[in-house]
Amino acid sequence: MIKRYSTSIPGIPLSKAVRAGDTVYLSGQIPMGPDGNLVEGGIVPQTRQTMDNVVAVLAEAGLTLADVVKTTIWLDDTRDFPAFNKVYAEYFGDTLPARSCIRADMMSDIKVEIEAIAYSPIGS
Repeated sequence: MIKRYSTSIPGIPLSKAVRAGDTVYLSGQIPMGPDGNLVEGGIVPQTRQTMDNVVAVLAEAGLTLADVVKTTIWLDDTRDFPAFNKVYAEYFGDTLPARSCIRADMMSDIKVEIEAIAYSPIGS
């Protein structure tokens, strides 16, 4: 079974998430607010918005952060790593997933992007 979530994102050819069996793959989430504008103000507010977006996409698939088993994070500046970690830990608490974190040039003027993989057996 394959199910796609939020496939109608204006101007962006992707699904925010895809369920393939018991696994849900989230596309990279960025610090874009509900109004479609990028959040300004540095790594802390951008990480909060990005994590809020991850939570919202998970909720659409009927999941929570506790279902996330792996994340991949891209930061545009390694100096932001400590501040990013603090916010990230606030969201995940004791249910920390496996994680990779990479420094990369971003496709737009943002400081962070987060991709997630969640596990949730169908029918549970």
